[in-house]
Amino acid sequence: MEVILKEDVLKLGHRGDVVKVADGYGRNYLLPEKLAIEATAANKAVIEQMKGSAIRKSAKEKVTAEELSTQLSAVELVFERKVGENDHLFGSVTSSDIAHELEAKGYTVDRRKISLDEPLKSLGEYHVPVKLHREVTAHVKVTVKGDQVEEAVAAAVAE
Repeated sequence: MEVILKEDVLKLGHRGDVVKVADGYGRNYLLPEKLAIEATAANKAVIEQMKGSAIRKSAKEKVTAEELSTQLSAVELVFERKVGENDHLFGSVTSSDIAHELEAKGYTVDRRKISLDEPLKSLGEYHVPVKLHREVTAHVKVTVKGDQVEEAVAAAVAE
């Protein structure tokens, strides 16, 4: 089945590309989610117009993404989590946590754009990549600290 992508699809193609996919993938996922349309002769003519507008839209998105990238590079997020023995965290810091904290600071970033391979499960300082645009990636400084109350209790017990 040939489809024309209406949005960028990871590991498949970019907006406006004509790609060949399995029938089930196209019918059951791409078409219902409005990520693609069937590649008919009429749709191919329409897609040429869409490509022109997509290029202009992508250029605008890239400019706003670059502006946001410079703002995000100055942001530092601090998370306090409970810590057990050997600085082992109870819980973790996920991309959703980072997105909520960024939103609290006035930056709207979709959690899916935060490129965390796996949640942060240990104390320390991390530089988390945020993919704002296909060509623009910002890095946010994230610090995971131990809960101060727990550290005080652990120090008192040790003495």
